[in-house]
Amino acid sequence: MENPEFLKKKYDLHNSPEVESAARKTERQSEEKLPNDAALRIQNYLDRLKSIINPPKLEGHANFDRRERNLEMLKRSLYDNFVIKSEEIPEGYFENQRRIAREQGHGDIEITDEARRQLTEVIITDQQSSLDNWVDYLASEDAAYPDWLKYYAFRGVLGMGEYNKKEKRFAKRSKTTTKPFSDINREALAYVLDAISQKYGKQHINLLALNEEEKKEFEKLLQGENFAKLYAWAIEKLIIEPTESLEKTAGKWAKYSRNSNHMPLVESLRGHGTGWCTAGESTAEIQLKGGDFYVFYSLDQKGKPTIPRVAIRTQENNIAEIRGIAAEQNLDPYIGDVVQEKLKDFPDGKAYEKKVNDMKFLTAIENKIKNKQKLTKDDLIFLYELNFPIEGFGYRRDPRISEFRKTRNSYEDMFIIFSCESNQIAHSLKEINTNTKAFVGKLEPGIFYLIQKYNIEHVYTSFPEGKIRREDLEIGGLDYGKFFKELNDNGIQIDFNDWKNVRDILPSILRMEKFTAKIGKDTIQFLEELVSKQINISDYAQDMLKSKDFAYLKKSEGVQLIRISVADLGFDRGATTDQVYGRAQSLGLELCPAEVGPHYRLKYIDQPLNEWFWIAMKQITDRNGNPGVFNLERNEDGLWLNNNWAKPENRWNSDYKFVFRLRKLKS
Repeated sequence: MENPEFLKKKYDLHNSPEVESAARKTERQSEEKLPNDAALRIQNYLDRLKSIINPPKLEGHANFDRRERNLEMLKRSLYDNFVIKSEEIPEGYFENQRRIAREQGHGDIEITDEARRQLTEVIITDQQSSLDNWVDYLASEDAAYPDWLKYYAFRGVLGMGEYNKKEKRFAKRSKTTTKPFSDINREALAYVLDAISQKYGKQHINLLALNEEEKKEFEKLLQGENFAKLYAWAIEKLIIEPTESLEKTAGKWAKYSRNSNHMPLVESLRGHGTGWCTAGESTAEIQLKGGDFYVFYSLDQKGKPTIPRVAIRTQENNIAEIRGIAAEQNLDPYIGDVVQEKLKDFPDGKAYEKKVNDMKFLTAIENKIKNKQKLTKDDLIFLYELNFPIEGFGYRRDPRISEFRKTRNSYEDMFIIFSCESNQIAHSLKEINTNTKAFVGKLEPGIFYLIQKYNIEHVYTSFPEGKIRREDLEIGGLDYGKFFKELNDNGIQIDFNDWKNVRDILPSILRMEKFTAKIGKDTIQFLEELVSKQINISDYAQDMLKSKDFAYLKKSEGVQLIRISVADLGFDRGATTDQVYGRAQSLGLELCPAEVGPHYRLKYIDQPLNEWFWIAMKQITDRNGNPGVFNLERNEDGLWLNNNWAKPENRWNSDYKFVFRLRKLKS
């Protein structure tokens, strides 16, 4: 699948610093000299990139956090090398802002230092987020391209400036370019990479429905192998269906069976501007090897089902992804009912109901805004994502969320959401009194004492993103260590990394009266809950549960928990474990008893996908002598009770969240 010779010829890649650095790292790890062979050294570089993006599984650990950490490190390295620095922004950019303001009737405005700072922050943030889009997609399973093609595409993107629609080409990017990186059109990308792949595979290249002149034009571009030119050409050739037709949802579902010929699927998508990578031959072929593929086609002007609106891809017998034709491949506003009805045909369709309902709710809000209707309290709680994140079907968040928020006055919306007046929202400790219903401001020592004293329900460090979550939890009454010891003593082997294994073995366990008599009814209930809620427990988390340092309360007890980010604690650039623990305790929080981890895991079954946080607790040493804390997460494998190292000097990112116990008021 790889083609290092292509990268050698096109970029002289074997002589690059990054390939040389990768070779040195491999030599240090293997303690063997890497042969001075260009293709081998390039392949070694590609292999190292792959291991960063998809790190090998570590025994006993869910892999989600490690992969995310590696991607974050890769992105930061790319920011350092390819995102504009504040000192590189040309003065002409700020002069252009003054000219635009004058042309819009604002007169001759002065670009103050604060205005420069804000404009600079916008430029840098937009470049980072647009670069993230490419990294996230090319690192995902959906980008089913060999690594050499991914490298070719990404290197092309790094050299592309703004797209000139009139000239139908991308400008060259320089270190002073202020525009974001180009948007991803997955269908155009698939077409270009297919063509390059087929060229080197000596296969016939499918050139859409082109006339002879267009074919010659593309073949000429293909000879030069300039990604920016090929990508621009493909974008222009994609036909976008008029949005007016989307309101009509009459149509038909078509099934493309696993291992069937992929070309009918490809040909039904090409030229419709879906943006789906499945319009590429190689991607479609790979996806159909994994499972069935369903597409809903609405009716064209001739009454035939030819306009693709929704794609459902399966892996084995389960839904792998659902994609629409709106921005970032979210569902368009009109197709929700069609998708919801189709989900009934899949055994795991119920798991996607929240996404369907979220998209319906967001569309209802969109209609209210269009009709200039007032949004209700429930509408605003949903739009600001105060209880749960809004989930869609696209690669990234539905852009309507940020668009609608920009039209709102968040300060005034707080009065509706909190059902209060402006004088009932405190922004500092001095403003808190018996009349306070909400606090929005910096956390200071004593804040949680006042929150309890005055029973303040809504607490934010900033609105809406800085919500401090508080909830009650019942702990105690279950000796996890005894449970696992009795399993071992009775020769019962359960793979808690696979809840299906637990489910299959449960009936035989419950028939062992000698075993069930020892562990008691509470423990049997615990086992049954693990099965019914499909909870995975990593090997290292099991080590913690078995540890002599894992203490438990014999009697049940209620605790109040606070979930808080490292940034909320005042560390905008991250902090060590000791710093996080110290700051939290100064604010009136305490470390949790260790058993908060498993109890909280059993309770928190509606955890959003790709959310994870840590239990702030006294560390428990694992089998390798490393101090760890419990980690609760939900990834593609389901709900996890996991373990993460928490050495005193370990650093945590500013957006990482911990759960502490709220210190009780003294009576």
